[in-house]
Amino acid sequence: MGNLTAGFSRPESPNLRDFCVKVKTTQNGRCEEQKSKLHSLLAPKEFREQGCRMVNYIVDYLENADKLRVFPTVEPGYLASLIPKEAPKETEPWSKIMEDVERVIMPGITHWQNPRFHAYFPSGSSCPSMCADLLTNGFGCIGFTWASCPVYTELEIAMMDWLAKLLHLPEYFLSGGDGGGVIQGSCSEATLVSLCGARNRAISRYQKEHPGATVYEAASKLVGYYSDQAHCSVERAGLISMLRLRSIRTTVSRQLEASDLEASIKEDASNGFVPFFCVAALGTTGCCAFDNLKEIGPICEKYDIWLHVDAAYAGSVFICPEFRPMLDGIEYAMSFVFNPHKWLLTNFDCSCVWFKKAEWIVKSFCVNPTYLRYKDEGRMPDLRVRRFGSNNSAFPFSTGKFLSDANSAH
Repeated sequence: MGNLTAGFSRPESPNLRDFCVKVKTTQNGRCEEQKSKLHSLLAPKEFREQGCRMVNYIVDYLENADKLRVFPTVEPGYLASLIPKEAPKETEPWSKIMEDVERVIMPGITHWQNPRFHAYFPSGSSCPSMCADLLTNGFGCIGFTWASCPVYTELEIAMMDWLAKLLHLPEYFLSGGDGGGVIQGSCSEATLVSLCGARNRAISRYQKEHPGATVYEAASKLVGYYSDQAHCSVERAGLISMLRLRSIRTTVSRQLEASDLEASIKEDASNGFVPFFCVAALGTTGCCAFDNLKEIGPICEKYDIWLHVDAAYAGSVFICPEFRPMLDGIEYAMSFVFNPHKWLLTNFDCSCVWFKKAEWIVKSFCVNPTYLRYKDEGRMPDLRVRRFGSNNSAFPFSTGKFLSDANSAH
């Protein structure tokens, strides 16, 4: 768009506000001009036509996904010879783009929706989820605060409460009290956010017990725990936060043994460290092992350790009553995460996490610059301080149908 301040000289007077308003007005005018040009690329009539064709293309693909080879036959670097080395100077008709989808994109697709795809984990997908994505993309909103789009915040809070009740999570995870849920992009983000909340809680406690201790001194004393079967995102969260996390070897059961956890806690405490965080898995990604919360939970409570429950892989099964015994002990959890984008028919990315006391997360991430403040601030939670970035707003829009269907099935 070029230099937006071209043609303007700095004001002689100190009234910078008027200058900025003048620049902003011109910027808005040029933005409208750009928007007009963008609309000309795909006019409303053509958008209707191409949108219908795209839906038909997707339906045809899904109906025939089982006939496709799961893993493509291409070699690494295949794409470079199929596309120009420079971005095109002129736009291309949508029909040409769809030709490129067949010629360039499809040969490199790993078909996760093929029933013979058994790698990694299930990838949720459904027509309601795709339609919700289309709807929210059409709105073009970003829900980082209540004021930025009220319905995004309020609907997310309501749907997270619905989902918590459907999973039979403790009431303290519901909104309206000290706790609440929020959508993250991935379990990795949820684990990192929970770890940072636990860190700040432990640092606050350490500084009360050791007046004069700095934040950095307190952080250097902290140590957390996870099993060698936990998702690699736990180790990565430790690397990002520069906190000491210990991997505990599992036995043939692939479970985190409570006795091994307590032994590690006692050893570290005797060496001057402060145990503060533990990750228990309900369905590990590698072998779907379930840690015993009824045994691990009381130990975490005894030593005042934040228990984070990672149910990313298999958490959806707790909608079914017959699997809920594996959730016994959840009342000891300070945070709980699972991924609807695996077994709950929701397209990636969508990871749901709940906190027993959201204040520790808010204290970890709360910054409040002037440009994010608004008149009714504080009357509704601002979910931006409970996560990184904005939410997958399509999930709340499509969740109601999923949850009502699941509820009626049981």
